[in-house]
Amino acid sequence: MSILRPIASPEMTLPADLPEKAFRSHAPGYWKEANVSASDWNSAAWQLRNRITSLAQLEQHLVLSQEERAGVLLSGNKLAMAITPHYFNLIDPVDPDCPIRRQVIPRIEETLDDPAEMADPCGEDSHMPVPGLVHRYPDRVLFLVTDRCASYCRYCTRSRVVSGVGEQHLHMEHEAAFRYLEKHPEVRDVLLSGGDPLLLSDAKLESLLQRLRSIEHIEFVRIGSRIPIFLPQRITPELVTMLRKYRVWLSIHTNHPRELTTEVREGLDRLSDHGIPLGNQSVLLRGVNDDPEVMKSLVHKLLMCRVRPYYLYQCDLIKGSSHLRTSVGTGLEIIESLRGHTTGYAVPQFVIDAPGGGGKVPLNPDYILQRDERRTLVRNYEGEAFEYPEPKAIMATTW
Repeated sequence: MSILRPIASPEMTLPADLPEKAFRSHAPGYWKEANVSASDWNSAAWQLRNRITSLAQLEQHLVLSQEERAGVLLSGNKLAMAITPHYFNLIDPVDPDCPIRRQVIPRIEETLDDPAEMADPCGEDSHMPVPGLVHRYPDRVLFLVTDRCASYCRYCTRSRVVSGVGEQHLHMEHEAAFRYLEKHPEVRDVLLSGGDPLLLSDAKLESLLQRLRSIEHIEFVRIGSRIPIFLPQRITPELVTMLRKYRVWLSIHTNHPRELTTEVREGLDRLSDHGIPLGNQSVLLRGVNDDPEVMKSLVHKLLMCRVRPYYLYQCDLIKGSSHLRTSVGTGLEIIESLRGHTTGYAVPQFVIDAPGGGGKVPLNPDYILQRDERRTLVRNYEGEAFEYPEPKAIMATTW
């Protein structure tokens, strides 16, 4: 292998302090004057009962912009607003560009009509052989088991069916889904999602997992959940002990380093200590994580929590999301800023879920400069070019 001329000369700089890299607890935060007991605050049931769901509650604590106030008033027509006290404490009280606010507080821009946007951008409804079961890939299915979440993300790809106020209702037939799985031995991988499966009771969730594990050809069971971020109080010893019995993997969803609090880390530690493999899926969002330093801080904190950054999604073309979407080029630049500059385990795969149901398409910076039958010319993260000879060329030289 030979080294060729550098094609770029990146400036060498000393590493700066990454934003919000420290783990912090924000409790009791906005509830300081409410004298909430520790037992209540650490109760998932109390957190759910005391979610922020109205304009009046928001305005008790935050200075809202006109865009936010109008968005909240209209939120009942698209996707409900609900924010757990734990997560609400992460919100800046006066900054409308706070990266946490942008994820969960509605804005009037959600009502803008963009012809490129869709109600079902991943084409799930057209790949649903029975209600609540999406079979889009050859050997795996998406099993939607609830339409409710602890808090609601404003860019939710299933906003048409979650929260109970969208344009559709999620119709689920669990028994029909199990019968379908029993008759399709090609399915080896089941992803439980919704809504958020961890919002179900331990007993209800265990009944679903037990039934799945009774199907011999199902090898791999995953749960997709934002509960460890929105509601870490739900990650109890009883829950993780039950999950361990069924050999599940857990994909969490976090987008910004501030979300990884002390409480979240404790919950993730509890899951890891019980042998539950953890991955993270982030969505690239304007004003949230579309900055290389913010993303680097996030992936570093994830690794400290024993969570492998798995996917970085280009935001789906969901209706009302134009103010949150970035360019594809921004995502490629972020991956470029990570690859080679930090631990390989910290670099997620950037993907687009092809609009209309085409599935995930991986996107990577152009590291291959030239390729023919004789050689492949590549570049590394420092911009240096290298030549790798193809086997036929090696054979011809040898003989």
